[in-house]
Amino acid sequence: MSANEFSDSGMRNAEIQLGTAQLLENLRNVQRVGGLPISTKLEGSKAAPGAPNLDVEMETGTGKTYVYIQTMMELHKRYGWSKYIVVVPSVAIREGVKKSFDVTADHFQQLYGTKPRAFVYDSSDLPEVESFSSSAGVQVMIINIQAFNAAADAETKATAGKRHSDQARRIFRRIDDFQSRRPIDVIAANRPILIVDEPQKVEGDPKKPSKSLKALAEFNALMILRYSATHRVEHTKVHRLDAVDAYNQKLVKRIAVRGITVKGLAGSTAYLYLDSIEVKKGQQPSARIELEIQTKGGPITRQTKRVTMGSRLHDLANGVEAYRDLVVTNVDAVRDVIELSNGDTVVAGQLADRDVTEDQKRRIQIREVIRAHLDKERELFNQGVKVLSLFFIDEVAKYRDYAREDTLGGYARVFEEEYSLAVADIFDELELDEATTAYRDYLQRDEVRSVHEGYFSIDKKSRHLVDPKINKTGDDKGQSSDVDAYDLILKDKERLLSLTEPVRFIFSHSALREGWDNPNVFVMGMLKKSDNMISRRQEIGRGLRLAVDQHGERMDDPNTVHDINELTVVTDESYTDFVAGLQREIAESLSARPRTATAKFFTGKVVTRVDGDGEEHELKLTPDHARQLQHWLTVNGYTDYEHHLTDEWLQLDKADVAPLPSGLEPFAPQIAELVDSLHLDIPIGDGRKPKQIPLNEANFNKKEFQELWARINHKAVYQVEFDSTELITKCVAALDKNLTVTALQYVIVEGQQAATVDVDNLEKGESFTVTNTTTEAEAVTASSQVRYDLLGEITEKTQLTRRTASAILQGVQPGTFGKYRQNPEQFITEAAKLINEQKAAVIVEHLTYDTLAERHDTAIFTENQTRQDFSKAGSKLKKHVYDYVVVDSKVERSFVDELDTSSEVVVYAKLPRGFFIPTPVGNYNPDWAIAFQEGSVKHVYFVAETKGSLSSLQLKGVENAKIECARKFFATLGGSSDQAVKYDVVTDYGELMQLVGGRS
Repeated sequence: MSANEFSDSGMRNAEIQLGTAQLLENLRNVQRVGGLPISTKLEGSKAAPGAPNLDVEMETGTGKTYVYIQTMMELHKRYGWSKYIVVVPSVAIREGVKKSFDVTADHFQQLYGTKPRAFVYDSSDLPEVESFSSSAGVQVMIINIQAFNAAADAETKATAGKRHSDQARRIFRRIDDFQSRRPIDVIAANRPILIVDEPQKVEGDPKKPSKSLKALAEFNALMILRYSATHRVEHTKVHRLDAVDAYNQKLVKRIAVRGITVKGLAGSTAYLYLDSIEVKKGQQPSARIELEIQTKGGPITRQTKRVTMGSRLHDLANGVEAYRDLVVTNVDAVRDVIELSNGDTVVAGQLADRDVTEDQKRRIQIREVIRAHLDKERELFNQGVKVLSLFFIDEVAKYRDYAREDTLGGYARVFEEEYSLAVADIFDELELDEATTAYRDYLQRDEVRSVHEGYFSIDKKSRHLVDPKINKTGDDKGQSSDVDAYDLILKDKERLLSLTEPVRFIFSHSALREGWDNPNVFVMGMLKKSDNMISRRQEIGRGLRLAVDQHGERMDDPNTVHDINELTVVTDESYTDFVAGLQREIAESLSARPRTATAKFFTGKVVTRVDGDGEEHELKLTPDHARQLQHWLTVNGYTDYEHHLTDEWLQLDKADVAPLPSGLEPFAPQIAELVDSLHLDIPIGDGRKPKQIPLNEANFNKKEFQELWARINHKAVYQVEFDSTELITKCVAALDKNLTVTALQYVIVEGQQAATVDVDNLEKGESFTVTNTTTEAEAVTASSQVRYDLLGEITEKTQLTRRTASAILQGVQPGTFGKYRQNPEQFITEAAKLINEQKAAVIVEHLTYDTLAERHDTAIFTENQTRQDFSKAGSKLKKHVYDYVVVDSKVERSFVDELDTSSEVVVYAKLPRGFFIPTPVGNYNPDWAIAFQEGSVKHVYFVAETKGSLSSLQLKGVENAKIECARKFFATLGGSSDQAVKYDVVTDYGELMQLVGGRS
């Protein structure tokens, strides 16, 4: 390197010291832990010849920008790498990424004591490039690939003597006021790490690679990290967070669909649309239907009416002949159907029409979006969450018609009509009490014209909204790169989240590729013709981010995340057709995941359980274990002859699973989870099934329940006081007994140059062939090129004081501490994990609760109650505080049935989410509160957790800790022995009766 080249490099990234074989083995270890396909070689790329090219798969909406910013901070902290370039496919994404760096800067400053300095590359602002090269700390340049490609094209033309733009190729020119250097040389000399956001839009696909690959090579990258949900070109995958993982980990909204089924009535030309079925307190179920009604002295119009069992449609229609002799014979809220006297069964969302028009379908969709929106808005308003709904349309003229005086297009007029009717309907339903006053005022505050807005391209001459240009070919086929609309969306993104902003319904073009990932979109209406240009998955992906409240706090409490975060999609397809299509698209995106329960799948998998003492037990499944599991699944009917999971397994209450083969029984919950991981369908609910379950006021107001509620509704705080000596002693014992560290290894690789070499081989680093490898163990600290702050790392990972951490490390046996030299990084990780386990056990053991004067209000039984899937509600109950209860397992349903028919039980409740007990490992929401007949049992008041409601057969570590904390909380409440509230975990009603001292 020349002196000039050295000065260009500034504070460059250090080279990777590991050889190819060792790097590959390290990556394989990462892949094994993550359950990923094991690479046979390091994949190359023309974008970074000879450098590691790593893929990170992350589902849309899971926060990949945050993840790669934190990755930069961790790489800087661990290895000192400080120069990064984020490559994005568009201006819209570039602006969004820059915004993410800005809003997270203080957060990362708190985490790392420093923050990244990010800037958008601008060829006219070369001091930023100089600062990128010469400054310490994490330096990040953000560039959109179109701008860089344009510069590369201009440079190619200049080299060939063709006409070009000097300004465009500025990054490749020697510039006088930049010390006669080329900016690209200064950047490349720093060996930056490239972060490619949405690489499939930057690099093309295997059949048609993008010219961007060659352009990216100019950066001379140390490595490339690619982040996307859909990698078209596979490199070395190091992480996978796909659609199934994202849903199961509750990182995205769950999905519900409201479809429209077209099916005529038997022997009748009558028009009928079943909108929904409602359940209200003290009333039999009613149905909201749309039918044709003869107005007095006027035309026949379509109107919405409520009907109950016995309603005569001919009378409701004022004598319209098509409805003669049609009577509602049943309204079934569980099946979501009405039955008619002619034998027809009409399901919610079914449209019976002799000549269905597109206009009628669109009106129904708009009405459904409004109703779904208002339902969600009522539920979340008091939690400070702004609800937004998004209509995708295919023509601006359907929203904005400049030939009309009011400029309203057809969809906008229909929206205003249906919104006004729906709000009037809501006012009739709302209780006149303090809880609903604020929401009533919110609805009345804004005129209908101000609650909807259109986001489209703007014609520069007329200033009218216009349709965007749609790409006909390539990666962006069917999509628009509409900068004007994106700018408007991004500019208004935060304003739209405020409850003071009247706009709640948004109309936008269906071709918009990105930008509409506003986290508070809860309802989507697809008001467009179906086509194959944009997939269902792409469409709904824009609404999957978790919502935020008025303070910007993400609504991600694990107890309520999917109660709050549900995206309702209103489509003109039937529910069945839309869901089948969406599941097919999701399955196609998961093609790399295993789907069959074969011995090959189980072999080598590691399952881990935590026993009652908090000790971790690990089992690596051997080939024999794997064959036994495959056989066990087959003989019990849990898999078919192709080893796919059957309905027998999918519908099985895991408490009823057949006994496992010998030696595997202690790991039953973990093995069940492993088997479940092969099921790749994401649950997609029918958006019409959920209903507000009415409160049974008579049961709620019973003296016994009110007395029970008064005993348990205390809010409380906890404190922990323990002697650090006790913690040190337990940690030392745990480390000496359980700390396992694998020695660092290095691989000696011998090879020779291939007989023939071409340019592609050289670019991919494949011109040499490995002939022999030898693995050696290294047990001296010099083997690590990284300096570790052992005490600092342990302190940070355990949140203990340096004094306590030091005492633990000094107390272990010399042989235990000597393991640090074998593998410092693993020693730190494993030691911190063991210390944290002991810390958690000591905290729970020494935790005490202090009750506060403040109590949980009874309003939690009525306010903010989420709608629940009524198909799981069962029969109407006699003793529960709600008329129905939704359960998730056979264990719970059996428990409810026995409680409701027990002569000893007076009243009981499935406790609402709003009632929780604070614990050091998260808030805990008990299942049941039960009041017994006085004199029939020893303990009149009982709070129960049913094991069937937990996520596994065996209580996990966190769940077990929460239950232990709950025992202490209820013990604190005190009271005389027979009047005190007893708390425990039960498996069924018989066990409950044994615990309360009654007969089973």
